[in-house]
Amino acid sequence: MNFIFDLDGTICFKGRPVTQHIMDTLKDLEQNGHQVIFASARPIRDLLPVIDHHFHSITLIGGNGSLISKGGKIIFSHAFSPVQLHAMERVIEAYKASYLIDGEWNYAYTGDPAHPLKSRVDPDGLAEEVKLEDLEQVVKILVLDSADQEQVASKAEKLGLRVHRHQGEGIVDISPPGIDKWSAIQEAGIKEKEYIAFGNDANDVEMFRHAKYAVMIGKHEELAHYADAAIPLDEACEEGIVAMLKDLAANTGRKGQREDVQA
Repeated sequence: MNFIFDLDGTICFKGRPVTQHIMDTLKDLEQNGHQVIFASARPIRDLLPVIDHHFHSITLIGGNGSLISKGGKIIFSHAFSPVQLHAMERVIEAYKASYLIDGEWNYAYTGDPAHPLKSRVDPDGLAEEVKLEDLEQVVKILVLDSADQEQVASKAEKLGLRVHRHQGEGIVDISPPGIDKWSAIQEAGIKEKEYIAFGNDANDVEMFRHAKYAVMIGKHEELAHYADAAIPLDEACEEGIVAMLKDLAANTGRKGQREDVQA
C-alpha cells in the first residue's frame, strides 16, 4: 500500500524536522513492503531538510503538486503560463503584496526578513534567492501580506488559478490551474483508492477525497468531511500518529487487499 504524508502541521511542526520516532516508523512501513511518499506545499528544495536523508530519493511531491522528484531529481514540473504570471504580477503590484515565489529550485522573496516563513525557506542553502524576473519558471506563489488578501485570492481565482487559504497564517497560496496533490499523485502512477493519506489543511482535500483511507491531524472543517479518522493536535499527537501507522500497516496488506482498518 502507498502511504502519502503531508508535512507541515501533519508529521512535522513549527518548521522543525520530522522526529526520529516517526521517521523510524516510516522506515518500518517500507521494510514491510509499503511505499512512503511525501506530498507537501513546500517546494522540493525545502522539503528535503525536514526528512531523513534515507527518504531523499523516494517519490516526493512538492509545491502542492506542481513538482515531483524521484531518485533525487525533479522529474515533473507544472509552471504558470507567461500570461498567468504577468496577470498575477499586476495583482501583486496593485495590492502592494509581499511574496515568496518559487521556481523549480530557486526563489524570489520580498517579505519581511522576520516573517516566520522565512526561516523555513532554503534553510540548508541549496538554492539561490533571485529576482522574480530571473526565475525561468514559476510553480508556486505565496502572497504573505498585502493591502487586501481576500481580494488577492479572489483575483487569482478569477484568473482560473488554484488558491488555498492557510488557516491562521493569513497566507494566500496560489498554484497553476489543475494542480493539486491528487493531480501529482496520478502523475506518479497511483490511482484512486490505492493509497492512505495523512494531512491537516485545505490543500489536502483533493488528496483525501481520492484516498482509500484518510487521517486528519488536528481539526479542519472542510477536510473533516473526507477524513476517516482524526488525531488531535496535542502533546500526544506524535504517539497517536505512530500508533495509527502501526495499526494501518497491520490491517492493510501490501496491495491494500484488506479493508478492516478501524478509525
